[in-house]
Amino acid sequence: MTAIIDYGVGNLFSLECSLSSIGEETVVTDDLKMLEKADRLVLPGVGAFRDAREALRKSGLEKGILDLVEKGKPILGICLGMQLLFDKDYEDGVYEGLGLIPGEVRAIREVIPKGLKIPHIGWNALSIKKDSRLFKYIKNGD
Repeated sequence: MTAIIDYGVGNLFSLECSLSSIGEETVVTDDLKMLEKADRLVLPGVGAFRDAREALRKSGLEKGILDLVEKGKPILGICLGMQLLFDKDYEDGVYEGLGLIPGEVRAIREVIPKGLKIPHIGWNALSIKKDSRLFKYIKNGD
């Protein structure tokens, strides 16, 4: 079972429907006991980093999530939830993340070459650098 962490930030219904459509048993919960029972966790998130981080703190789930991950429970961050997994974020200030992934989340404008349009919307050919089961049905150049 996959537990979708409900801390008040995220499109939980859409995520739950997506996982259910591929046959995954899911539960949307803010109950630490349910998170402990789950095989894996998903941390969603939509909006500003600071607000999401504060919502996670106020939910009372932060320490429990960190303890579960430290014990080996897999966690997937989606969108802002992925950013929360890092050490630090610089969106409208400097904010501490959960520290599960070493690194910092910075604005893309700081690292892309001048002249490229942000956001980039369109299609690109893939250049696969390392074989992975994620690419089972995808080939180089797709």
